[in-house]
Amino acid sequence: MAAKKINLTVKVWRQSGPEQPGALETYQLQNISTDMSFLEMLDVLNDQLTLEGKEPVAFDHDCREGICGMCGAVVNGIAHGPEKETTLCQLHMRHFQDGQTIIIEPFRAGAFPLIKDLVVDRSAFDRIIQAGGFVSVNTGSPQDANNLPVAQNKAEQAMDAAACIGCGACVAACPNAAAMLFVSAKISQLALLPQGQPERKRRALAMVEAMDREGFGNCGNERECENVCPKGISIRNVARLNREYLRAAFTADE
Repeated sequence: MAAKKINLTVKVWRQSGPEQPGALETYQLQNISTDMSFLEMLDVLNDQLTLEGKEPVAFDHDCREGICGMCGAVVNGIAHGPEKETTLCQLHMRHFQDGQTIIIEPFRAGAFPLIKDLVVDRSAFDRIIQAGGFVSVNTGSPQDANNLPVAQNKAEQAMDAAACIGCGACVAACPNAAAMLFVSAKISQLALLPQGQPERKRRALAMVEAMDREGFGNCGNERECENVCPKGISIRNVARLNREYLRAAFTADE
C-alpha cells in the first residue's frame, strides 16, 4: 500500500548563533510521506531550503535509531514530540495530520546553551559523567559471570536505569531545568550492582556536585521528566539518588 502524503506548515526556531536574536520562521512542505521519520522530514525541508539558496536548519542527529541520544527538539511544546517513549528520530510523520502546523524549538535550559537553530550544547552531561559515572577497575581476563551473583530484581532495575541515552529531554521538560532524572539513572545503574560498590559514596557526592556546578535546577517532583523520557526512565531513580547522596554525605568519613 502506498504511503499517504500530507502537507504541513512548519514553524522552526532559527538562530544563527548564541549571541544573535532568534525567531520562528514558517515554511510550507508539500507531499510529505507519512512513512518518513521526523528527521527525514527535516531533511526534506533542508533540501528545499538549499535549492532556494537559503541556509538549512541545523539540528542534532547521528544514529537515527533511538540509541545515541543525539537528536532532540521540542515539537509542539513536547520534548521529542507527542509519542510516548519515542525519540525524535523514531517519531514518524503518520502521527501528524494533513494541514497541521508543527512548531519546532530547541531544548531550552540555562545549562544547555544554544549553538545554532535547534542545536544546543549538552556537554554538561559529559562533565557529570566524568565526575563519577564509571567504575574504576584494573582490566584483565574476564571473570566468570557466576563469580558476581546479582539478584534478578536488582539486575532488572540496573538495566532499566542503564537504558538512559542522555538526550536531555528530561531537562527540557522540567520547569526547573533539573537534570536529576539523568543523574539518578547513571547513579542507580552502578549503585545496584556489585561492581559499583567500592566507589558508591564518592560517585554520589561527585556527580551531584558536578550537576550543581553546571547550573541545573532542583527537582520539584513535577514528573514532566518521566513523561517525556524516550526510554521510560522512572522517577523512582530520583528517590534512589536522594538516598545515595544522603547516605554518602552522612557517612563519608566511615
